[in-house]
Amino acid sequence: MTTEQMLDERYGRATSGRKRLGLGIAIALGTVATLLLGWAVYNSNVNSVDSDSTGFEVIDEHTVTLRFQVTTVPGRDISCVIEAQDEDFGIVGWRVVSFAGSDVTSREFEESIPTTALATTGFVNSCWVS
Repeated sequence: MTTEQMLDERYGRATSGRKRLGLGIAIALGTVATLLLGWAVYNSNVNSVDSDSTGFEVIDEHTVTLRFQVTTVPGRDISCVIEAQDEDFGIVGWRVVSFAGSDVTSREFEESIPTTALATTGFVNSCWVS
């Protein structure tokens, strides 16, 4: 028996391919986890839509006009929920608006919201890629 074999036996070092197999599996799992994380980040950025209300005007007790800006990846159709609230933060009107994709990243819109009572504010509730 050689010195190396004696040391391997004494300290429990395996000379078989089990360590290599374990290392290969760990590397494969790490690669798959990295790819999944990369895909999740990419997918969330491709479908992200940012909206900002830039102003509103209460026309009368049945109408609010809302101005807003939407930023998204060019070429994507988007939809937004726009909303009007009264002084007690109750929803007095809302509407879903859809816009065709464009080659421009950021666009401005002006839409009217029909209301059931006098509103005191108008804003974009949410937007998404449709």
